[in-house]
Amino acid sequence: MAKSMNGIFRVAHLSDLHLTSLVDVKIRDLLNKRALGYLSWRFRRRHEHAPEILAALLHDLSEQALDHIVITGDLTQIGLPGEFQQARQWLETLGSPTDVTVVPGNHDAYVRTPWTDTFALWAPYMASDLGLQTGEQQAPDRTLFPSVRVRGHAALIGVTSAHPSAPFFATGSLGAAQMDRLGDILDLTRRQGLFRILLIHHPPIESMVAWRKRLTDGAALGAILARHGVEMILHGHTHHSSVAYLPDVRGTIPIIGVPSASARGAKPEHRSGYHVYEVRPSSNGWEVRTSSRGYSPGNHCFFAGDQRVIMVAGSATGSPYTTVHPHSHPTQHGQRA
Repeated sequence: MAKSMNGIFRVAHLSDLHLTSLVDVKIRDLLNKRALGYLSWRFRRRHEHAPEILAALLHDLSEQALDHIVITGDLTQIGLPGEFQQARQWLETLGSPTDVTVVPGNHDAYVRTPWTDTFALWAPYMASDLGLQTGEQQAPDRTLFPSVRVRGHAALIGVTSAHPSAPFFATGSLGAAQMDRLGDILDLTRRQGLFRILLIHHPPIESMVAWRKRLTDGAALGAILARHGVEMILHGHTHHSSVAYLPDVRGTIPIIGVPSASARGAKPEHRSGYHVYEVRPSSNGWEVRTSSRGYSPGNHCFFAGDQRVIMVAGSATGSPYTTVHPHSHPTQHGQRA
């Protein structure tokens, strides 16, 4: 991938790819909540998430001169070991673990599974940089997170909200131990003068999704972020573009969600898309230029969509973040900004 120049860090944000196939699934694999997920795939999701869109996505990403790619969860359908292998192969096509960072989603943790058969296959894409480990890097549980990766002047801080939930639920949580470590990491990376990007699958504001799909400890996470601050939060789960804000010690934190990167989209706002962010230092802190890229079914390719600029305070000045919109183009996403 390209290396950041002139202090600019250029990162793509993908989510909810659901890129795996369940064609060869065995009945014995479906004797739990996965049976419901399989039926959803059989009658809906396999028609919604398209291999040809993933192929177009790979081509479009290759033309964006990126420094890094982040994926905020849901690479699989129902979290089978074979799906983790399929996703690992796709990740290797996308880029090296140095250039791609992954956090898991609720579909990746559909039911409890052995670490070695599932998430261990993605560990190189999830683990912290050497020397920045916050937990056991080969742990069979969630102590791998928070992860910390420093790229240029950006700190990519990954947390996992993914865990098995009851049938018909898609809730998530971080838990107290992960949030305790997160506070320390946010303080350390702030002192280092880094632009801190929090990666999470579930949106941190509970009201952004249905009750059965919410982050159950979102209020506790919000309190952590209000005390320690973070420059930007990237999430998935909702399958549409969105911009929201959380308060922190300097004003507000931008929270940005993306569509599924592989969806045909029965509604335009749910059609496949992803975002590109350019982060650069400014006189008062940071400038983030965001641009969306959406899939055109007629042309079988991605196109440029909405653009915006977000100014982020660089010190505890009390000045709020401000957002301006110098460029705006029609998009097939119906972005909710």
